[in-house]
Amino acid sequence: MPASYAYLGPEGTFTEVALRTLPEAATRELIPYVSVQSALDAVRGGEAEAAFVPIENSVEGGITTTLDELVAGTPLMIYREVLLSITFALLVRPGTKLSEIKTVTAHPAAQPQVRNWLKANLPHAVWESAASNADGARLVQEGRYDAAFAGEFAAARYGLKALETGIHDAENAQTRFVLVGRPARPAAPTGADKTSVVLWQRDDHPGGLRDLLGEFATRGINLMLLQSRPTGAGIGNYCFCIDAEGHISDRRVAEALTGLKRICLQVRFLGSYPRADVDTDGVRAVLPGTSDDEFVAAADWVARCQDGRF
Repeated sequence: MPASYAYLGPEGTFTEVALRTLPEAATRELIPYVSVQSALDAVRGGEAEAAFVPIENSVEGGITTTLDELVAGTPLMIYREVLLSITFALLVRPGTKLSEIKTVTAHPAAQPQVRNWLKANLPHAVWESAASNADGARLVQEGRYDAAFAGEFAAARYGLKALETGIHDAENAQTRFVLVGRPARPAAPTGADKTSVVLWQRDDHPGGLRDLLGEFATRGINLMLLQSRPTGAGIGNYCFCIDAEGHISDRRVAEALTGLKRICLQVRFLGSYPRADVDTDGVRAVLPGTSDDEFVAAADWVARCQDGRF
């Protein structure tokens, strides 16, 4: 496998900035790709060791392009996550005035994060989506659009000027990025982990989602993301992307996944990996009755009952 990481490009994206925070990125060739799909396909095809892509932001939730790519196709697995605080700059060609801006562009995930600013400052500007924020900057450089919302750091890369900076509708907005590779043994638990799965119901029935969530709830597992995605099989057919606290080696998580495998049509394991938002000191205590020791003790009690030693 070539020692390279694919990422959502071109150069100058928030994705690249987040990727460079990983220590191992310094030892890999970082290759920009034009889309999330092409970056992940590079991993599936053996062109890259892993891909680094955005998966969630704190304003709009899950990034559907990435979720759909992980739901479909050859299975991939998440190994790491990174959180990056996001603020935008309005990048223009030198000499452009705010009153002259008629068209703006950026990645679709950026629009909900600057919508109010755009309405207040450029109410008549036409929005067009770009493959990435940096690609929007490149299109402004080429004269295709008047302005782009991107990181201020992208201005020098594309010969642009930051006309406005610090643009955001929500304070403390963050985007979550993940390092995705081919399936392998998950890293050892750290005590502050997250497990991601995709679930497909066997059939649509009253209480179906409750049944799925009950496998987590009865074992004291907190959910951090729950998002439905259409399966493509028709209106009303959905699968569920879930992030849960804990590691697959935790007994409560393993038993929840066992229960889901029994009742679901399909379960896709997307990985267990360290959480980026807390360290082990910040992890909530497990609920009484859900620790590994208590699962072992309960299983031992059942075994003793079966042997007549209760």
